[in-house]
Amino acid sequence: MHDVGASLERVRERIARAAERAGRRGSDVLLIGVSKTVEVQRIQEAVAAGVPALGENRVQEAKEKVAALGRPVPWHLIGHLQTNKVRDALDLFDLVHSLDRLDLASELDQRARQRGHPVATLVQVNVGGETNKGGFLPDAVPAALEAIAKLDHVSVRGLMTIPPIAESAENARPWFRALAQLGKRVGLTELSMGMSADFEVAIEEGATMVRVGTAIFGPRPGKATA
Repeated sequence: MHDVGASLERVRERIARAAERAGRRGSDVLLIGVSKTVEVQRIQEAVAAGVPALGENRVQEAKEKVAALGRPVPWHLIGHLQTNKVRDALDLFDLVHSLDRLDLASELDQRARQRGHPVATLVQVNVGGETNKGGFLPDAVPAALEAIAKLDHVSVRGLMTIPPIAESAENARPWFRALAQLGKRVGLTELSMGMSADFEVAIEEGATMVRVGTAIFGPRPGKATA
């Protein structure tokens, strides 16, 4: 049986060591436990062990889990968001990591205005320029931020990226560094980057949020590492 609590503690220790190598504190990095496809009991174990936030990829799956678990910690949306799911997403999530296009920003603004309070987001950046991934290309980010800034009910807290698949964590370093440099250029300090295979390198390059699933919950049959 996979010990979720012990795995969570090991991840925390690795975060602290990576932060120390970068001259930072482990408390500067928010650990998001990626609970996609994970059963409720194991998520409860992570909450009991002190996971500070949970991340889901799909609105429907999150809806079922929030109904079962409530809100013991903040819930983050880390996957693609369809415009027809925005209403539900605003009910469920404290932070949307995947603001990847302007029509989504407009829909978020409209729905958040109806609710009377802004939605917190991260702008997704396609650092590798991959055609099969969502997100703004790096050169398009300043103009996108300028457009989003005109929307009163969308609050951009920072940037998020999913880098190209790399043979090793070290090979992902240039992509993380590129996002950090972009963040400095546009004046955004929150950086969501790094997953189970590479979160330590991401922290060394400035990540303030890491999205860790497999290293906490164990492997998912037939699922890619997150």
